[in-house]
Amino acid sequence: MDFTGKKVLVVGTGISGIAAVKLLAAKDAKITILEGNKDAKQDVIREKVPSDISYDLIIGDLPEEIMDSLDLAVLSPGVPTDLPFVIRLQEKKIPVWGEIELAYTCGRGRLAAITGTNGKTTTTALTGAILREYYESVYVVGNIGLPYTEYALETKDSSVTVAEVSSFQLETIHSFQPDVSAILNITPDHLNRHHTMECYIDTKARIAENQTKDQICVLNYEDEHLRKMAEKIPADVFWFSSARPLERGIWLDGEDIIYKDTEQIKICTIHDMQLLGVHNYENVMAAVAVTMHMGVPVECIRKAVAEFKAVEHRIEFVREVNGVKYYNDSKGTNPDAAIKAVQAMITPTVVIGGGYDKQSSYDEWIASFGDTVKCLVLLGATADKIEAAARKAGFNNIIRVDSLKDAVKVSAQQAGNGEAVLLSPACASWDMFKSYEQRGTLFKEYVNQL
Repeated sequence: MDFTGKKVLVVGTGISGIAAVKLLAAKDAKITILEGNKDAKQDVIREKVPSDISYDLIIGDLPEEIMDSLDLAVLSPGVPTDLPFVIRLQEKKIPVWGEIELAYTCGRGRLAAITGTNGKTTTTALTGAILREYYESVYVVGNIGLPYTEYALETKDSSVTVAEVSSFQLETIHSFQPDVSAILNITPDHLNRHHTMECYIDTKARIAENQTKDQICVLNYEDEHLRKMAEKIPADVFWFSSARPLERGIWLDGEDIIYKDTEQIKICTIHDMQLLGVHNYENVMAAVAVTMHMGVPVECIRKAVAEFKAVEHRIEFVREVNGVKYYNDSKGTNPDAAIKAVQAMITPTVVIGGGYDKQSSYDEWIASFGDTVKCLVLLGATADKIEAAARKAGFNNIIRVDSLKDAVKVSAQQAGNGEAVLLSPACASWDMFKSYEQRGTLFKEYVNQL
């Protein structure tokens, strides 16, 4: 698409929105920036935008006359598509894109795209590490914290890009068509935005909706939602499984990871990697499947898998103090992710949980505690809800605190030699923190002060 002279509205002034502004400016579009927060400060927003970019800035509501003049609107991922002004844009037949659709339209080279409720960041980072073992021009972008629009114009025909794609981003795709896609798993999440599980599942499936039978979609055979979804996916489905051998796919056979397409290959053993837990073995299998189909030789895959360490904030080992190991799983922002973190613990563990309420149920998380979790330290907006679920399940060793710093202190008192403390909130961070990254960074600071 030629953006020259086109009137484009960019909604949102976070990192994705500003990156979209920069890309559109490079494409000579006429830009209007909309910040819906009426309390936002104009000078703060203008500091984010390079001084050589020309644009109009609107804070608050979008005037009807501006709306009527638009050729395109680009939404940041945090902007819901059911807001009245977005619905009005659609009624007026003005194309509404997401930031990732804009980047895809402007990017070059081959693309792998990864989504799922949990494991996206680890799998995307590992996929990028594997690709870099073999290709010279590799970009790792998307929901991993590096806006696709920031790098799209740098890509070349020889480039290979891997994008972590969230359900929020998939709401606003149109032509987005990865050469290889992957959906890792689907469990309830973001229902405050998608409203129903069916809508959430359908949105995740969109990652593959434009693919052809000559392209690959990697799916988790152990996820019943994905087994049903596979019947409708237009791409060639390639399965992975942590529980059974497959006629064609990649699976965990005891301690070995086996890949079978035209021939059967042993990729590695679980002892060859530095990641903990079955959920991480699934992440590795997905990354291997994606990169094998992107043409990476198996020797390069083995090397990258062996060298790869857990991403920050995902069951990240912080330090050992007085015989207690501390783990930062701040990225465990929903119950299913927190379950996987609990399952990865091999010693009695004190868990720190609670945060922003995404309308999740915590019953299954509590049920996963078994003999592993000895104490639950709660803070944040969901503390009451989680405590009620825990007591209903018969788990009563619960301590309430007002701050993360207090949570670390109390956990240190509760954990003994040879045990662990795990920050895995099962909730988003927005009630007390700017992001899960800030929450995890502060947790590490408080642990290092012990």
